Parts: sequence; structure tokens; C-alpha cells
Amino acid sequence: MKLVLVTAVEEFQKAILKIFKKASIENLSVTEISGFKNIPSEIASNWFSSAKNGNESILFFSFTDDEHIDVLFNLITDFNNNMETNNPVKGVVLPIERFT
Repeated sequence: MKLVLVTAVEEFQKAILKIFKKASIENLSVTEISGFKNIPSEIASNWFSSAKNGNESILFFSFTDDEHIDVLFNLITDFNNNMETNNPVKGVVLPIERFT
């Protein structure tokens, strides 16, 4: 059992949900997040600003096995290779030592 995390800009939510389905990962969670590039001057200058400078992003996560993760990552790679923007979908896998 492993934890897979996938981040993407919000506009890709429907496409990423389809990718999870194609990978036969039916149980997952999604949460909204704000993504920032590490540009200290921009963040510092807007520390108390009400303006939102982050990108509307989403985080998907699921507990699954290597077989499904391999398919998922292949589909994400295909998606990234065919996109027209500079906002690639990112994925990471974390091992789970214990669960109940």
C-alpha cells in the first residue's frame, strides 16, 4: 500500500479525474490548494495584501498499489506531453509503513 499525491492547476480537475478512473483508482480525495512559485520578492511584497497571487490548484490523493500507480503515472506523462500550457501535472508516491 502506498500513498499517491497528484497536483495540478484547477482547470485540469476533470481531466485528472478521468486519468484516475482509467488507472482503475476509484477511491481518492481532492482538495483545493494555492500553488506558488518560489519568488521571495513577490511573496514578501504582498504579505499583507488581500490580492491572491497564487494559482488555483488541486491536490488529489489516494492509497493504492504499485500496479495502479504505474498506470496512473504513464497516463500523467502522456497528458503532460500533450499539453499546451506550462503547468505540468506532478505526481509523487510515498510508502506507507503502517495503516489500520
